Amino acid sequence: MLGDNLILLLILALGLVFNNTLIAAASALVLVFQALGARAVITFLDRWSLQLGLIMLTVAVLTPFTTDRYGPGQIVRSLTSVPGVLAVVGGASMAYVSARGVELMQVQPEIIVGLMVGTIVGVLVFRGMPVGPLAASGVTAVLYHLLVRLR
Repeated sequence: MLGDNLILLLILALGLVFNNTLIAAASALVLVFQALGARAVITFLDRWSLQLGLIMLTVAVLTPFTTDRYGPGQIVRSLTSVPGVLAVVGGASMAYVSARGVELMQVQPEIIVGLMVGTIVGVLVFRGMPVGPLAASGVTAVLYHLLVRLR
């Protein structure tokens, strides 16, 4: 059991050492499911957790519209301001780039390990957020495309 979970234990330890509760909690949760023999739960999470996470992230972004934090006038002012326009361009750009990353992961699934390691390093060392694998795959796709074109 220890050998099978060594990477998860290492990630848990790194999460604790770097005081990152998201990484520590996620690795601990997977280890608990593994220890309980909850193979069906692990299989479900393997298949659906990315989509569920994206749904929850989208819900977090949309809920302010239901709490009267943003009225129609504030939305219009935001979208017509320089930061608002840049946010629209940035959001649209990342959505496009991330889609290219998903395509790259489908064609070359071996990059997923590097994305996971890079995301963990980014979260632990640079205090980033673990929403990065999808965006990271998009950046990887852009970098890969540039590297192939420059050869």
